Amino acid sequence: MDDNGVITVRDLRRRYGGPGGRGFDAVRGVTFSVRRGELFALLGTNGAGKTSVMEVLEGLAPAARGAVRVLGCDPCRERALVQRRMGIMLQEGGFAPDLTVAETGRMWAGTLSAPRPVAEALGLVSLGHRAGVAVRSLSGGERRRLDLAMAILGRPEVLFLDEPTTGLDQESRRRTWLLIRELLGAGTTVVLTTHYLEEAEELADRLAIMYQGRIVRAGTPAEVAASQPAAESVLPALVKAEIGTQHISSLSWAASLALLDLSGDCLSGCCGLGPGDGGNLAALLDERPTRRCAVCPSTEPRQLRMFLFVGRAIKSTNSSKCARLDVLSARRAWP
Repeated sequence: MDDNGVITVRDLRRRYGGPGGRGFDAVRGVTFSVRRGELFALLGTNGAGKTSVMEVLEGLAPAARGAVRVLGCDPCRERALVQRRMGIMLQEGGFAPDLTVAETGRMWAGTLSAPRPVAEALGLVSLGHRAGVAVRSLSGGERRRLDLAMAILGRPEVLFLDEPTTGLDQESRRRTWLLIRELLGAGTTVVLTTHYLEEAEELADRLAIMYQGRIVRAGTPAEVAASQPAAESVLPALVKAEIGTQHISSLSWAASLALLDLSGDCLSGCCGLGPGDGGNLAALLDERPTRRCAVCPSTEPRQLRMFLFVGRAIKSTNSSKCARLDVLSARRAWP
């Protein structure tokens, strides 16, 4: 780990509830560092522990164990020293619904030592034309853009973004990516959580895939993608013809297999595939026997359910053609 990083995390653990069986370990020994001016992404499904890690980095919650430093300080115990140098975008900002967008900005600017002009911040997220509108009247996507505007209002050195593009349409998501790149170019260090594999692949200098409170893969997007067999080498020919291999995100593929290897997830969210099944993908794709899932009513072949799982990740990337991946196309692939 880079001890000179802007953010350093060693063996971070976070627990909810009491000791023993009465509590829950949300973060289980996470270690990573973030260098100045880079974007580090935490990737994982709901409940993986991403937000629990972020809240400790932001100084909103203490660590149960481990050491965390942000800009050289303990973000919880020395919060007053680092708060003015950080920008935080929570999953929901919780701004007063009766205030207008501009009033919200002025109120938030009053808590900062050297904020940028409110109009500038709103313009950066394309909300200038909504300055006089009450927060309660904003759409879900507009509220997320307001959250982002308030996070960058203080010109932070370190910016924490918890699922910043959730609820945004594709065009707004692309504009947000452009703004994040501009902030990175100006020297801002960014830590981002996301469900979107394409987002991590597009923005991250380095990333970590979390599962059940642990980091299971880490590195650059290229390194993580290289840790799994290439999609082109194992997907059936008919599937490749259906979607075109250029639409398959290598990171989507690698992340899907990493999680499948641990969880055995299937499309319905049950455990139709056993732990470790992702480790020998080629053999699975050649396997024909039908096996009923213990939770869902599926009696499809194991490799079909596996295809559906990976297809879910592929569909979330960038191609309208991928939206046609469904049970029918999979059945054509495996008669």
